[in-house]
Amino acid sequence: MNLDAELSALAVQEDLPADLVWRLLQHPQARRSAALLRKDLTAESIEEVIRLGSARTLAANAHVPAMVRARLAEHPEPSVRAAVAASVADEPPGLLARLADDQDSCVRSFLAMNEHLPPDLLAVLAEDAEPSVRSNVVQYWRDAPEPVRRALLTDSDPNIRRSAASAYSPPADLLPVLLADPETRAVAVRYVDPSPELARDPDSGVRRAVAAHPNLSAELRDVLAQDVDVFVRNTIAARPDTPSALRESLVATLATDDPLTEWSLSFQRNTHRCPPPAPAPPRLTREQAEDLLARASL
Repeated sequence: MNLDAELSALAVQEDLPADLVWRLLQHPQARRSAALLRKDLTAESIEEVIRLGSARTLAANAHVPAMVRARLAEHPEPSVRAAVAASVADEPPGLLARLADDQDSCVRSFLAMNEHLPPDLLAVLAEDAEPSVRSNVVQYWRDAPEPVRRALLTDSDPNIRRSAASAYSPPADLLPVLLADPETRAVAVRYVDPSPELARDPDSGVRRAVAAHPNLSAELRDVLAQDVDVFVRNTIAARPDTPSALRESLVATLATDDPLTEWSLSFQRNTHRCPPPAPAPPRLTREQAEDLLARASL
């Protein structure tokens, strides 16, 4: 572990004396770690973090007093207000409404992620002029009422229509519309029974969706096992109901020299290997912490 990483680990160590925390605030990386994760920052330490230019990181710390986060919600930098918006509660009352009316779309986009946001404000953001805001509403408001779901499923932005079709089960009358839309057709496949027409669709994304369908018949499975698209064949190989002999023959056709493609294919088949997590850094004594700070001249 290099010196910067050691200082950052020390900066989040529990029960660290306040004087050591103060010294660590003078180191940029350690300051960001302390500002984001410490639960015991004093009023003086908070002011020092802000003075030294790490207000954005501090704004994302849910353990900072509500009055401090409300103050940061008025910060001139949109990135600071956005960090507050992502998780702040409505303290004082009306804070969330003010953030929903922020002139910067980044702030409103982060606000759409906030679990404290009431339905009335989520509904406002679902009609926001900025697509990134509406997109986050789709991602984080999975129990949106039907009028909101309908609006998002028929949004003018194709990315939002696609995301909405993934997030929401569409009303029956909208399903033909989604299937006819090239942007949502592949996603809408999950809501209908697989057919030979869909299995022969010119869009490989549609064929991939058919290959993953839980109601796929053995006949269509065997058709898609011969597909020209490697990801379609891989999807068939990944199915738990694919016979082992067929799976083995398919895997033999999936070899690639591209590491990213190989990772994607193996991930879907659950044969990838992740590195083990790094061990937790050791807890330092006062003497060891002083030695580390001395090496950093803090």
